[in-house]
Amino acid sequence: MSRPKTGFPPRTSQLSRASDSVASSGEGAAARPGGVDLTAVLGPIRSQNAFEETVERLLAVIKLGVVGPGERFPAERELAALLGVSRITLREAIGDLRNAGYVESRRGRFGGTFVTYTPPAPSRVELRRIAVEDADKINDALTFRMAVETGAAQILAQTGDSDGNGRGGGGERVRDVLLARLTAVNEAGPGDYRRMDSLFHLSIAELTGSSLLASACAEARVRLNDLLNAIPLLQRNIDHTTAQHAAIVAAILDGDTPRAQQAVAEHLDGTAALLRGFLE
Repeated sequence: MSRPKTGFPPRTSQLSRASDSVASSGEGAAARPGGVDLTAVLGPIRSQNAFEETVERLLAVIKLGVVGPGERFPAERELAALLGVSRITLREAIGDLRNAGYVESRRGRFGGTFVTYTPPAPSRVELRRIAVEDADKINDALTFRMAVETGAAQILAQTGDSDGNGRGGGGERVRDVLLARLTAVNEAGPGDYRRMDSLFHLSIAELTGSSLLASACAEARVRLNDLLNAIPLLQRNIDHTTAQHAAIVAAILDGDTPRAQQAVAEHLDGTAALLRGFLE
């Protein structure tokens, strides 16, 4: 299986330290191996339809790859607390996801709820089907994504510069996580590329420290996720994306907010153009 080419200069020792930082940056099961904290993506449920929204939230986490294939969800008690629902409601939601083939439950000391879902292979037929069914929602979703992701990059550039002098004081962690996420998407194989790309984008919002912004970015990605997964991986586009991702990270670490916003906007414009091209 070939891997996408990388366009970012290798920094072996620094990237190795960054990966270690991601793995140890949070305590407890809510800190995912991917570097995105579940608390920033899930959040408490506040509607009267607790069961339905629990299923929806868990599906979003699965489809975005925040909890990837073969990975385990946090313990039932912790997950119920994150969602603000009863353990009975959570068990019912997990049961429905298990029956639908998204997760499996394992018993024993190393048991729990594990993700079994893998995204389907890219399909232009599926892309057109989704486009026909949700044609009026696509432009709205693209606009929403542009607003929240450029905003996240702006805020992170302001608060987490590479020297740790930003107002948020988290410069070193920002650098380590972004470089680790950049490396992960650059080194991902075709079967895991979209998931690593999602985690890269979600990490920018999560690193701002705003759970509302992180949730908004996750929602924007969910609205487009099936469409993005249905686009075939084109090497030329991957090469271009690699350079754009590097430009986004460099602008954020330089604390250059206009450049960070522009880099994200150009990247999302390219994705939107590719998406519209496959829809025509």
